[in-house]
Amino acid sequence: MSSSFSSVQKSFLKYQHVFVFAAPVIFVAAVLAFAPTTGSGASYWLEFWWLFPVFLTGATIVNTVGISGSALFVPFLIFLFPLAAEPLQPETIVKVGLISEAFGLSSSSVAFIQYGLVDRRLALTIVGGAVPFVIAGAILSFVIPEPVFHALLGLALIAASVLLFKADLDHGGAESDADDGHETAVDDASAAADGGTAELPDDADKLGPAGVRTDDDGTVTRVDRDGDDYRYTRGGYLKRFGNYSIGGTFQGLAGFGAGELGIISMLSTKVPVRVAIGTNHIIVAVTAVLASLVHVFGGTALNAAGIHIPGVHGLSLASTPWNMVVFTVPATVTGGQIAPYVSNALETDTIKTFVGGLFAVIAVALFGMAVGGI
Repeated sequence: MSSSFSSVQKSFLKYQHVFVFAAPVIFVAAVLAFAPTTGSGASYWLEFWWLFPVFLTGATIVNTVGISGSALFVPFLIFLFPLAAEPLQPETIVKVGLISEAFGLSSSSVAFIQYGLVDRRLALTIVGGAVPFVIAGAILSFVIPEPVFHALLGLALIAASVLLFKADLDHGGAESDADDGHETAVDDASAAADGGTAELPDDADKLGPAGVRTDDDGTVTRVDRDGDDYRYTRGGYLKRFGNYSIGGTFQGLAGFGAGELGIISMLSTKVPVRVAIGTNHIIVAVTAVLASLVHVFGGTALNAAGIHIPGVHGLSLASTPWNMVVFTVPATVTGGQIAPYVSNALETDTIKTFVGGLFAVIAVALFGMAVGGI
């Protein structure tokens, strides 16, 4: 059974592009065929075609840095989207951002798994701890006033901006690799097809092409597809839990936060930067999917269960702007696949500086909206 599972796993990763790009096709087909909508016809479905290049660019940027897509999507939908269309309600903005982000990060996550830069044990423990906070944040988004939503969003962006400027997210270079626990174990000519060599771990139960071994003292040795190895420990669970609990709350509330605080917490506990970014993609993708489900079904489920919280409303499937997500989902999936190539072509610090500065500007505007709306 283990051998069969490993074979299926390897086949999936080998042909991951086919499966990844099939997902948005199936999603769009299902939406067109079954989703309850508030409109119909070509004019309805093609109304927001221009969102595709916008979300493609945003998804490529955030997946390159390893943060949540909604950190860019939500401010865009608040400030720029109303210039071309009707303004959206905060819960609808978060829902569109989360649905789009869930697909984009899932796409990028598979790419990182294939490359061998995801620590399953870290990801599972962090997701397990963050789940209740993500749900709580999503439910909270149903009841808070719009000015408070904008203020909290501004605070989250300011924190994300500061953390991004402080973090070293350089993807390459011998100096940064050495600082982050990364060593070049072998050259490409001598690397085995799965990234392992006779001297380095080649675990048959590995998730993806990387070898991984955990020594008795807790030291993890991981080998990526290029034959480069990373040595670290998984210590610091309590510190990471603190960051991901706060980040998870904002993830449910505003659509981002887990990625920004998460990447910092892993770097501060000495997880190598490439492994931290790869693992963080899995965590944010899972929490984004969970938050999306709560936003789509949460209010209705609470009311059906007889739990009536003042201000909580049922969000019907028809209230989801399906004519938007049929373009944003394919865009974010494509951006997630492009991101690894962009990260190799550009200095990540350049993108990080741009995104951090943009966050600060957007946060100031959000604070202005919050004050004006009180």
